[in-house]
Amino acid sequence: MPKQYIGYQTAIATTLEHIQSLPVVERAIADCQGYITADEIVSMADSPSVNTSMKDGYALRAEDMAPLNQSAPTRLRITGSVAAGAEKISVLQSGNALRILTGAPVPVGADTIVAEEFTRLSDGCITVTRPTEKGRNILAKGSDMATGDCLLRAGERLTPGRIGLLAAGGHPTVRVIPKPHVAIIATGDEVLLPGQSLTAGKLYASNLLTLNGWCRNFGFRTTLDVVGDNADALAARLSQAIQAQDAIVTSGGAWTGDRDMMARVLSDLGWRKKYHRVRLGPGKAAGFGLLNDKPVFVLPGGPPSNLVAFLMLALPGLLGLCGHAQPGLPSISARLKDSVSGQPDWTQAIFGSIQEEDNTAVFLPHGHTGSRLKSMARAQGVLLIPEGVSAIGAHETVSVRVLE
Repeated sequence: MPKQYIGYQTAIATTLEHIQSLPVVERAIADCQGYITADEIVSMADSPSVNTSMKDGYALRAEDMAPLNQSAPTRLRITGSVAAGAEKISVLQSGNALRILTGAPVPVGADTIVAEEFTRLSDGCITVTRPTEKGRNILAKGSDMATGDCLLRAGERLTPGRIGLLAAGGHPTVRVIPKPHVAIIATGDEVLLPGQSLTAGKLYASNLLTLNGWCRNFGFRTTLDVVGDNADALAARLSQAIQAQDAIVTSGGAWTGDRDMMARVLSDLGWRKKYHRVRLGPGKAAGFGLLNDKPVFVLPGGPPSNLVAFLMLALPGLLGLCGHAQPGLPSISARLKDSVSGQPDWTQAIFGSIQEEDNTAVFLPHGHTGSRLKSMARAQGVLLIPEGVSAIGAHETVSVRVLE
């Protein structure tokens, strides 16, 4: 094996070692889905801000409740009502009740809320039909969160629930790691954008659109371009992209053929290559380096090699720019349906489907026959056979990177 090849684990470690998070920005919480928090965030408010009712019903004093029996039921006069949002806190006098709605502030003097389904209303009075006790159906001030409580740590991904938590804590904005603007550049005189007239020997830029879809799936902004086999045109486009975007992903021209000029052009531009050639199959022509201190990922042009190199090397790097602590595809444990084999001195990637059998995830490897593109499009997961392992038997438990 030529010396310039490195193992996959070394390649991914090298990638992440040279990736730095983008500078922190402040964004409205309504626009932060999927972003990573830059700081610890504490609550700026008590939630709820006062003791509130958890039910539609009646506020009263537990001590006014007589023991329930048919001869002497508790009967209390209704002296007012309280709705959610009331700025003035009502006062409850002994022997009376106040009508109260869910979310309304609990009146001064009241210590329990009786749900309306356990009362009978007659002549401006209620009769309570079920025992109650102090504190029933009352949500105490600050019980969801108190001022100063830690809501999120730095490095946490903002999900809908966490965004709601920040809103409850009084945060209109949050400091986050931004998502990168990625330039995706496909090369080759034979490559056309969909919509152009397809002539003999040409092909549509499926890699370009596949990579764009993956980047958009994670919320990255993208700029797409196709450049022919011309070193000057490629150098000009790369120079422009590295000034305007946060990262570059190239597709094609990564090998050693007469028209495979990507690494050479990047080198002429001052690319600080960290590796180029990885013991990853498919995807061995993958490369990574820095140009103007920004990451550039060089991907081979063959569709399986292109996608594997992107998912296993470029995508973790791009997610690292966003501040992800463990960047990359999520993984699950699954039972292997059929045995698989690889090369013991390589990391081998195998696409497959995931199904459930007897409440257990099962990974079904896709074979090597038929359409590569259809197989990739149907794939739900990727199994990596690590270096040093030549085969994995059927029914063994494996870790599968999830695509869907």
